[in-house]
Amino acid sequence: MDRKMANRKLIRLSQLKSKLATENLEEMDWVTFGVIVKKVTPQSASNGRTFSIWRLNDLRDLNQCVSLFLFGDVHKEHWKTDQGTV
Repeated sequence: MDRKMANRKLIRLSQLKSKLATENLEEMDWVTFGVIVKKVTPQSASNGRTFSIWRLNDLRDLNQCVSLFLFGDVHKEHWKTDQGTV
């Protein structure tokens, strides 16, 4: 993990909103981790393509979640991922 995190900044999901407002994250290499705390049943978009929605949390502040929308190949590859997965 130390090797993978070298020269990267860890930003907790619960801090992401404030960091986006105060820092230029496009100019740095940063990483975040999240736990899938809720999965919505896959849905169909107006164009007929199926997508998934995951609610992610860092388990530090359960009121601060991030919604992640999975489309295309990402949806096809990961839609069966279990709730509770990091």
